[in-house]
Amino acid sequence: MQHFSTLSSYLEYLELPGPEHPMLSVFTATSDGFLPCPKESSPPITNDCYTISFKKIVKGNLNYGRTKYDFTNGALFFIGPRQVLQWDDAVVFEQMGFSINFHEDFLKGTDLAHQIRKYGFFSYSTNEALHLSPKEERQMELIVENIHLEYQNNHDSFSKEIIISHLSTLLKYAERFYERQFMNRAELSSTLLEQFHQLLIDYFESGRLEKEGIPSIQDIASNLNVSQRYLSDSLKRETGKTTIEHLHSYLIDEAKNMLLSPTKTVAEVAYELGFENPPYFSRLFKKKEGVSPTEYRDRYRMN
Repeated sequence: MQHFSTLSSYLEYLELPGPEHPMLSVFTATSDGFLPCPKESSPPITNDCYTISFKKIVKGNLNYGRTKYDFTNGALFFIGPRQVLQWDDAVVFEQMGFSINFHEDFLKGTDLAHQIRKYGFFSYSTNEALHLSPKEERQMELIVENIHLEYQNNHDSFSKEIIISHLSTLLKYAERFYERQFMNRAELSSTLLEQFHQLLIDYFESGRLEKEGIPSIQDIASNLNVSQRYLSDSLKRETGKTTIEHLHSYLIDEAKNMLLSPTKTVAEVAYELGFENPPYFSRLFKKKEGVSPTEYRDRYRMN
């Protein structure tokens, strides 16, 4: 898989104009209303850059990680360094909007270098992109206009600080708007939770838990056609618990039923639930229930 370690080499590969800054490029719609068009197709590639892009008119599917996304209705999406990108000539890049690309080293020595790691939407798949209302869209465009203006000015000792400040503001607004999107899509989040629980039930009843071990969060998310971070964020907003907390709760609930069997040892229960290390299972059980598996079994027998 081809990897691009510099912004210039990445843009050159895309057949886009070179950046005016070695670590930052800003594209906004030209007088004809469209952004510059990248090359028609590409096999899987990666790079060391962040991308923030708003596409208003695009036809076709773009592969981002394992996911296909139809951009026809437009969306704001975020791509982090070393994410896998792929597209073919069925994608029509007749897009309006904006696109900001910056190398991860552009943030070095700034507070945003640490803050950007908390923004989970850089790990979302594109089918989890941010859909803006007209008012929200205009707010984002105003910020990008300021970034673009500073980008085109003669660079001085204040330029980077000002651009970083605008980028930070843009990301804070994105976090706010994603929060709104999660709230407005509560029904979808609830459905995702139901699908998550059903997947665990099917996995357990098929016997795969004992044979293959506890499923990874990555595998669970992949089966639900969402990214790990989006699944965890969605469940967290819906229930207050992360994906791993839901998984552990399910396993402990199953363990509580299995511990009632007088013929099973604690170690056997642990192995049947996919735990390779029974002591770890016992520690997790005590953390969740306040008592050890043995104490739980003895308490139940006493009652």
